[in-house]
Amino acid sequence: MNGPVAVYPGTFDPFTPGHLDLVARARVMFDRVIVLLAVNAGKRPTVEATVRVVRVRDAMPAAWGNVEVDSWTGLTTAYCLRRGGTVIVRGLRTAADLRYEYQLAAMNERLGIQTVWVPSRPQLAATSSTVARAYRSAQSARPSPNAGE
Repeated sequence: MNGPVAVYPGTFDPFTPGHLDLVARARVMFDRVIVLLAVNAGKRPTVEATVRVVRVRDAMPAAWGNVEVDSWTGLTTAYCLRRGGTVIVRGLRTAADLRYEYQLAAMNERLGIQTVWVPSRPQLAATSSTVARAYRSAQSARPSPNAGE
């Protein structure tokens, strides 16, 4: 495949159904999609990057031969230029996301990489990684139903 290569960056802490849906949609728009686990210690992830990479890889159906998973510390545009990425794919859940993503897209364009925004499906828009982490934390803090026995 020599066509467009899309890079879908994120911390993926955790990788949600919304993320998987975005990859599913991007893989039919582009010849190849690289799901890029962006290593950013400033975000203070709850799980190590190597574990998150494995989880993201495990979430990909085997039939998705045009999707790969990688990790990178640094600017996503530098990764794109190194790996032949021609576009950065970003998901949008809300209007607030658009304001933030527009600033990133403008910077990426100045560095030579275009951005494509893919809106979340309405049924998936309410679940962010932040919400998923909070839910996971609340579930682990709940006592077991059999704890008093």
